[in-house]
Amino acid sequence: MLSALDLARRIEAGDLSPRAAVELCAAAIAERERGIGAFAALDLDAARRRADEPALATLPLRALPVGIKDIFDTADFATAYGSPIYAGHRPKADAAMVSLVRRAGGIVPGKTVTTQFASLEPAATRNPRNPAHTPGGSSSGSAAAIAAGMLPLALGSQTGGSVIRPAAFCGVAGFKPSFRLLPTVGMKCFSWSLDTVGLFAKGVTDVAFAAAAITGRDLRVDERPPSVPVIAIVRADWDKASAAMQDAVERAARAAETAGAKIRELELPPIFAEATDAHRTIADYEAFRALAFEYDRHRDCLGPVLRQQLDDAAAIDTDAYDDARRTTRRARKALLDHLADGEVVLAPSAPGAAPRGFGSTGEPTFNRLWTLLGTPCVNVPGLSDTAGLPLGVQVVARFGRDRFALAAAAFLEQAIGRTGAG
Repeated sequence: MLSALDLARRIEAGDLSPRAAVELCAAAIAERERGIGAFAALDLDAARRRADEPALATLPLRALPVGIKDIFDTADFATAYGSPIYAGHRPKADAAMVSLVRRAGGIVPGKTVTTQFASLEPAATRNPRNPAHTPGGSSSGSAAAIAAGMLPLALGSQTGGSVIRPAAFCGVAGFKPSFRLLPTVGMKCFSWSLDTVGLFAKGVTDVAFAAAAITGRDLRVDERPPSVPVIAIVRADWDKASAAMQDAVERAARAAETAGAKIRELELPPIFAEATDAHRTIADYEAFRALAFEYDRHRDCLGPVLRQQLDDAAAIDTDAYDDARRTTRRARKALLDHLADGEVVLAPSAPGAAPRGFGSTGEPTFNRLWTLLGTPCVNVPGLSDTAGLPLGVQVVARFGRDRFALAAAAFLEQAIGRTGAG
């Protein structure tokens, strides 16, 4: 895999040219893309020309290539949102996030595959760790492109678990920031209360570097040692995690404790189980309205999973939706009462390793709650099962404590690496 932070430092030092960084990506794409299918569109020649502009290397992203999930509008690439309904669609403007990437000095070589409208409908991308397994979704192509070494950075989005879960399945770092930290303007909406822009990179320090470069916020965690966190293990829905995933959480906790972290157990009260159910209600109610044109005019072009989801969503009434929103407010307040400002949650990123086959993108069992609460989440790579498939664990902090979440995740990633817990 390509380390964004390492490449940026080499470009800054003059040891690597932006064109050479693009060529590293191009070589990996030539070698692996045919078997992985991470891209919906590519223009490497345009990326090469852009890399030759001297000013880019002085900007925060140092002219690094950044993949854009095909849920974001792009003026110079077709944007199909993963659907045949929009085949060949050419927006007039870039999404806000795409413009921010360009402003920060990022080069856009192409669009990465998304599931239909970022739903649970599986896409055709394969998992680079084992092509017989799903890469997860909906940010399938972004996670796979990082894992295959075809890109150092990529954008994704999460409404249920679409950043954290594919990052876990592909063994890369995924960062879902606090709700609304990154703009969704120009991103195809699935659920306006839940849709969140996210980032993928090789490791936690890489994804933190990218988040800082794009936002201008103090989010980097490579410039000073990460502080030792208090880690609260949450075992909600523990019976839905595989034995290997349960063991991975325990190994991560032991590694963190060996490195000096304090570990405690956190049992969530019933309001959080109610909130997990509320997530489904809110997501489906809003999707039925956000995708009203596609459902009403092109229902037969929707995949069977998405079509059934929207069929069922039609029955959700406004009272159920409003109740779910009230539950959300209570759960957000309850989290402040149960998780201190200097603590982070440790929980599974997914029920287990990436499932074999392509009939599903996996279950967002361990993602829905944190997406609903709007908290920052980071998938920490480095663990695997006996078959060598990645097992992701996630670090979650209170709303707005994004740098703390990234720092704690970097601490955990380093602890796992030092102890050989993977």
